[in-house]
Amino acid sequence: MELFNYFRSSASYRVRIALALKGLDYDYRAVHLAKNEQFDPAYVSASLSKLVPLLRDGDALISQSMAIIEYLDETHPQPPLLPADALGRAQVRALAQDIACEIHPLNNLRVLRYLSKDLGLDEDNKNRWYRHWVETGLEVVELRLKASAGQFCHGDTPGLADCVLVPQIFNAQRFDCRLSHVPEVMRVFANCMALDAFAKTQPSACPDAE
Repeated sequence: MELFNYFRSSASYRVRIALALKGLDYDYRAVHLAKNEQFDPAYVSASLSKLVPLLRDGDALISQSMAIIEYLDETHPQPPLLPADALGRAQVRALAQDIACEIHPLNNLRVLRYLSKDLGLDEDNKNRWYRHWVETGLEVVELRLKASAGQFCHGDTPGLADCVLVPQIFNAQRFDCRLSHVPEVMRVFANCMALDAFAKTQPSACPDAE
C-alpha cells in the first residue's frame, strides 16, 4: 500500500493512525500542500479532488480519510475500529462526523487561503475564524464524550472516532485554540497519545516534517 499525504494534514494523520492501529505497512508518499504539489498533473490524474490523503492498494485508489479508514477496517478486520453493534457504529460515526464534517472543513488549508487571499482577511481575523469553529465545534464533542466515553471515544479501545479526534486537537493546539472548556476531550486525547499508534504517526514524526 501507498499513502499519499502531507504531514500537517489532519485528514492524512487520521489514516496514519488507522494504519498503525491495524499494524499495516505502507509506503509514505509526501504531497506538500503548502507548495501546491497537489496540483501536479501526475497527482491530479490519481486524485481528481486534488486533496490528501489518497491510498493506493494494488490497483485500487481510495480517497477521503473516512472512506479509507472504513475500507481498511473491512479489508483488515482486526483490530476493529468500529463497534460490533449497529447502534455503537452509528454513535461512533456520528462523533467522527462532528469533527470531520462540521469542524474540519471550515478550517482546512484551502478555506484559510480563501479567507486571506480572496476575502482579504488579515492574520488576526483569519485566526479568529479558525478558533471560533474549532472551539464551538469541540463543545459538541465534549457533550458526546461525557455521555458515552470510556478510556477512549467509545469504550476502552481506540477506534474510528479517536483517529479523527486526535488530529483535530493537534490543529487546535497549533492555532492556540482554547481547550480548557473541553476536559473530557483532552482526557481522551491524552489517553490516545500514550499509544504508539498516535504518538509515532504525529506530524513531527513524519518524514516530510519541517
